[in-house]
Amino acid sequence: MSEPMVPLNIAVLTVSDTRTEETDRSGQALVERLINAGHTLAEKRIVPDDVYRIRAVVANWIAEADVQVVITTGGTGFTGRDSTPEAISVLLDKRIEGFGERFRQLSGEEIGSSTIQSRCLGGLANTTVVFCLPGSTGACRTGWDGILAEQLDSRHKPCNFANLVIPGRGQHG
Repeated sequence: MSEPMVPLNIAVLTVSDTRTEETDRSGQALVERLINAGHTLAEKRIVPDDVYRIRAVVANWIAEADVQVVITTGGTGFTGRDSTPEAISVLLDKRIEGFGERFRQLSGEEIGSSTIQSRCLGGLANTTVVFCLPGSTGACRTGWDGILAEQLDSRHKPCNFANLVIPGRGQHG
């Protein structure tokens, strides 16, 4: 990788009815990883598991020219309050079908068949890529280390999502 990595502006949203900044280990794990990778934290927020509050925050970030990536953690399971996929899917112009598939493949190695309960998803909205991860710290590590670290690195070949959101590039690799 001879060319320098282009840092991205990444917003992190934790979806939880109970977590605070002090207890949000999943959101903090994502923040630490993105900063250690050389990216910039655009903003970090925590919202309750409510379709409209989640959608409002993410829609605002998608509309911001300086937010290139949104990563959510939480609300992707099957309990009554889990609503992140319903909140986000209507905002996406294109879905990244392989994101959920690859996540469940990696996660299955760690938690077995329970991974089928993960409704994580990814997609492109406007010029922003959006990734929705489960709320556990382990799931955030799996998603970042196994997929996002490479796909958000502008040097990763043969293709990556970073080059789709970097102004003036607009292509995979």
